[in-house]
Amino acid sequence: GVKPLIARRGTEHGSGLGTQRWVVERAFAHLHWFRRLRIRWEIRDDIHEAFLTLACALICWRRLKSFR
Repeated sequence: GVKPLIARRGTEHGSGLGTQRWVVERAFAHLHWFRRLRIRWEIRDDIHEAFLTLACALICWRRLKSFR
């Protein structure tokens, strides 16, 4: 009985849902810059998670570096 409500661009939404659009898609796009994460080559989960953590750290570092 839950209705999905997505706000249109530039309009307010009564419940506050949908005020930030495309956040998840943008995050996946940033992670797909790293070819090794685009297609999972590693069999072991811990190695893939390590590369994912490294990619997130590099994305944050590049973003913080651009604010200087």
